Amino acid sequence: MLTRREILMGMGAAGASLLAGAKIPLWSSASQPGTLVNFDVPKGACDCHTHIFGDSEKFPWAAGRVYTPETASIAEMRSLHKKLHTERVVIVQPSVYGADNSCTLDAIKQLGPGARGIAVVDEKTTNAMLDQFHAGGIRGIRINLETAGQSDPALARQRLQAAAARAKDRRGWHIEVYTRLSVIESVKEQVMALPVPISFDHFGGAQGDLGLNQPGFATLLGLVKSGKAYVKISAPYRSSKNAPDYPDAAPLAKALIAANHERIIWGTDWPHPAQIPGRKPDQITPLYQIDDGRDLNMVAEWAPDAAVRKTILVENPARLYGY
Repeated sequence: MLTRREILMGMGAAGASLLAGAKIPLWSSASQPGTLVNFDVPKGACDCHTHIFGDSEKFPWAAGRVYTPETASIAEMRSLHKKLHTERVVIVQPSVYGADNSCTLDAIKQLGPGARGIAVVDEKTTNAMLDQFHAGGIRGIRINLETAGQSDPALARQRLQAAAARAKDRRGWHIEVYTRLSVIESVKEQVMALPVPISFDHFGGAQGDLGLNQPGFATLLGLVKSGKAYVKISAPYRSSKNAPDYPDAAPLAKALIAANHERIIWGTDWPHPAQIPGRKPDQITPLYQIDDGRDLNMVAEWAPDAAVRKTILVENPARLYGY
């Protein structure tokens, strides 16, 4: 495996360049907060969206992955959450491992009772394996359409149906979906009929520069208001190009919170994996450098009421992930 120095030398000036106009630097180590948290983080607060990228010798990458990230370790994650004053964490199975959840399960085990996870399953995942996943802290099934650029509504409906069939008989499980608003719009009736809760990653794919009237956002608000869907106000850099404070993401967050703050959760998306168009999937791509302290402070701006923040940071994750 290449060292971080070798990666940087190989990428040259591109290694620290800005990607796709997003004004976010790339670097070859997992970011740590550069800004102190400026509000009292409630006890039991949870970072609901993280990944661990382990040693590829121990946890091999999936052959069909679309990118290869730099390593992000459990030690680095512990350092992150110490600085953020968060006590609980959810490890989300990243696409680079496919349906081999070994790295995610290992991370949950090492992190202890404060950790939960979301798994990726396929037709080879047996019910006995799902039982083992639950014992290992897994509390949901992930459907990741966006990373591979999949926006076919028929595929989304098929994946939702399959995930619901696996999750419905497992107490406390839900479905987590990473997709865009157009797909959410196309599956809204199916979502309302699901036998389990559903959570949408990263503002449901809403984009700050398109405002509150962008197609599909009203549907997302309706699903949240109904209590059927949770939304993660996570990774604002994926919804806005206006770093570092992402002001156009604020109206989206505030609208979602106003719709039903009991269905809003928060996460960092640490260690912020990047994809560079045209880069080969097996080439190691450095990670985004995101100031998660600064991003957590945005939650206090989006939800100035401390009781509402506690609901978002503590109570909703406790309900959804079974703490």
